[in-house]
Amino acid sequence: MSVDKAIEDTELYMSIYEKHLTEHTWLVGERFTLADLFVANLFSRGFEHVFGTAWRAVHPAITRWFTTVINQSIWLDVRGPYSFIDEPIKYTRPAKLPLDAWKRQYSNEDTRPVALPWFWENYDPQEYSLWKVKYKYDDELTLTFMSANLIGGFFNRLSASTKYLFGCLVVYGENNSNGIIGAFVVRGQEYAPAFEVAPDWESYEFSKLDASKPEDKEFVEDMWAWDKPVVVEG
Repeated sequence: MSVDKAIEDTELYMSIYEKHLTEHTWLVGERFTLADLFVANLFSRGFEHVFGTAWRAVHPAITRWFTTVINQSIWLDVRGPYSFIDEPIKYTRPAKLPLDAWKRQYSNEDTRPVALPWFWENYDPQEYSLWKVKYKYDDELTLTFMSANLIGGFFNRLSASTKYLFGCLVVYGENNSNGIIGAFVVRGQEYAPAFEVAPDWESYEFSKLDASKPEDKEFVEDMWAWDKPVVVEG
């Protein structure tokens, strides 16, 4: 079902409730019943994400009824206080570059001759952003295999965001003198929503890259191809 069709259907159903609640205080009879509690719980997702100030202004009966229900002790004891949103969450259309398709290219094709050209051909900077990611505390790193384990743990903790990002981190240097750096592509223009699922994400610093700059594009390619020595700060 398309988003437009879902909105149309929702408005149709809501018009029925609006008409009924304009003429009645409750859904069934003259008292608060389980029906009110059940339907209000269903509606709560809409009020959390879609039914903003403008929507509530043209649905005063539903809003009055819902406000009354959520202030009943039986609701408050379980769900707690409720806050209305001002603006509905905006629908984000599917990206032209599905990350799953890129990941298949990266896994199945030679990186430099095939996969990277495919990526740049399909990459849209309006939909995605590129980021240099560097570990902040290189002076605390010791053995290189331990730094590699640190990367593995970080990626495991990013698993909840795999649909929204792709990237590689590498260890450069030698035992007792090494660091961690890499490049990521992230859905949208902000890195935090994708990375904050990992408790240790603030141990990394993030610098936005511009694919129109040759040096930034080269950095991304080198990080993803793994076929050149990593040079940091000269």
